Amino acid sequence: MQIIRTILADDQRIFLEGMKTVLGRSEKYCFDIVGEAHDGQELLHMIRRKPIELLILDLNLADKDGLEVMSSIARERIPVQILVFTVYDEPKIIKSALKNGANGYILKDRGIEELFFAIEEVLNNQTYLGDGVQLAENGQMRGVIGKQQTDFHLEDRFVKKYHLTKREMEILRLITHALNNKQIAKELYISDQTVSVHRKNIMRKLGVSNTAGLIKAAYEFSLV
Repeated sequence: MQIIRTILADDQRIFLEGMKTVLGRSEKYCFDIVGEAHDGQELLHMIRRKPIELLILDLNLADKDGLEVMSSIARERIPVQILVFTVYDEPKIIKSALKNGANGYILKDRGIEELFFAIEEVLNNQTYLGDGVQLAENGQMRGVIGKQQTDFHLEDRFVKKYHLTKREMEILRLITHALNNKQIAKELYISDQTVSVHRKNIMRKLGVSNTAGLIKAAYEFSLV
């Protein structure tokens, strides 16, 4: 059996225990679990020190979330195949994950067979999108009809509901385009520390804990 050095990343410890049991059933691969991470900073520290072939990653991590972690991995050119395994099925989040370096994307409510098939595909350098993963809602781009007439109204409602400033809205839009803090800082001619502060304030106002949550909120208001 081929040995695959693997890191698992999920904020739920009991889920990681279940994942190890499931991976142990593989008849083709022997998964050598060299690390388990529960937050983004821990994962980055781990993956920089331990060469691996496969990262099975949930987007919902503390500190740096999965999208931010993938952006760092891509920027540092760390060689690893990344399979996103998550509950988020919003097209914008899926696109951001792929843009940030995900090799595969599957949903947690699917079966074990799809998990093993997805793993095999990404290990063979193929991009795999699982059952239920769509890049556009109902096969169409959202908010195309009447977009010019509705954007201002929707954005105004969004700003009023969450009490966002103009700068926070600018940063949120750039976040939904999969830009990291340094890229946003360059775009707006401010420091990345300032972007970080704004990002935290936006998350606090929207009541979310990660980038995926920010994108989901923006998507629900058809802002992206």
